[in-house]
Amino acid sequence: MDWINLTSDTVTKPGPDMLQAMFAAEVGDDVFGEDPTINELEAYAAGLFGMEAALFCPSGTMTNQIALHLHTRPLDEVICDVYSHIYQYEVGGYAFHSGLAINLLEGDRGRLNADQIEAAIKPQYDWLPRTRLVVLENTCNKAGGSYYRLPDVRPIWALCRERGLALHLDGARLFNALVETGERPAEWGSCFDTISICLSKGLGAPVGSLLLGSSEDIQRARRVRKVMGGGMRQAGYLAAAGLYALHYQVERLKDDHRKARRLAETLKRLPYVEQLRPVETNIIIFDVKAPWTAASFLGKLETHHIKAAPFGPQTIRFVTHLDVHDAMIEKVERALEQLAEAAVSPRSGPGD
Repeated sequence: MDWINLTSDTVTKPGPDMLQAMFAAEVGDDVFGEDPTINELEAYAAGLFGMEAALFCPSGTMTNQIALHLHTRPLDEVICDVYSHIYQYEVGGYAFHSGLAINLLEGDRGRLNADQIEAAIKPQYDWLPRTRLVVLENTCNKAGGSYYRLPDVRPIWALCRERGLALHLDGARLFNALVETGERPAEWGSCFDTISICLSKGLGAPVGSLLLGSSEDIQRARRVRKVMGGGMRQAGYLAAAGLYALHYQVERLKDDHRKARRLAETLKRLPYVEQLRPVETNIIIFDVKAPWTAASFLGKLETHHIKAAPFGPQTIRFVTHLDVHDAMIEKVERALEQLAEAAVSPRSGPGD
C-alpha cells in the first residue's frame, strides 16, 4: 500500500511536465551570473512582484537569514510574532549569522498589527538593542496557515517608513494566501523592503526559494549567500522547476485548501478531537483528547499508511499538497473514523 504523506507540503515531488522542463533547461555557472535559467527565474519573479531584483537560493531559511543580515547590524533587534518561522525553526540563525536580539510579540494567530509593533519599538538607550527590522510571515505555519490581507499590512508598512524600520516578509507560503484573497503579487511587493518566497512547498518544485528586493539589496545579498555556502553552479535545472511552478502551479493551490477544509469537517465530528484551529489554507492543526497523545495517535495513523507531524504533546498537524489526491483524502477520513470507533470499543483503545 502506498503511503499518504500529510507531514508537510515540502514532500511534494516534480511531476512529468516539471521534470521535462528541468531536463530541457539551459544552464551555466550561477556564481558568475551565467546561468540563463536562473537569470530568467529571478527576472520573472522580481517582475511578478514589481520589485527590482531577485536571488535564487537553496532554501527559505537562507533567504530569510540573508534578509535579516541585509537590514541589520550586530546588537540590533528584530520584531516578529512568537510563531514566526525565523524564531521557531531556523536554529537561532538571527543570533548566529547576524548577532541580533529578537523581540517576540503575541499576535492574532501569528498576525501582528501596527499598534503592537509601535508599542514594542525600543527607545534609544545604550543598554537596549536597537529596533531595526520587522518580520511578518504569510501564511503563518505554526498558527495553522493563517494569513494577512493587504489592509492589515499597509499600516505596518507606513509605520516602518515613519520610524525608519525595515520590513521583511517571510512569504514561504505567500501564494497560498494570494489565491484566497485574490490580491496581486505586485501589491505585496510595494509593501516590503524584501520578500522571501518558497518554490518547494505547495508550488511543488524540489528545491529553492527566492529573495526579492531592490537591485542594491540583492547585489549585497549575493555576497551574503556566498559566505553562507549558497553559491550554486549549474543550478538552472532546479530553477527550471521553479519557473514551471510559478507559471503553472499557483492557481491549483486552491485545490489543496479545498481538501484541507474537507478533512477539517471530518475532524469536527470526531469525539477524540479536543480543539481544531481555524483552517484557512492547506494546514490543519488539532489537539487530541487524553488518553490519546500525539505520539500514540500518529502511531495508529501509520498502521493505515498515513504520515503526519506532531506539533505538541497532544497536537497534530496535517498539510495537504499536490501529491495528496481526493482518493487519499477519502482513505484518511475512513482511518480517522475507524480510530473513533476503536476508542469506544471495550477491547481496544489508543494504546492498543
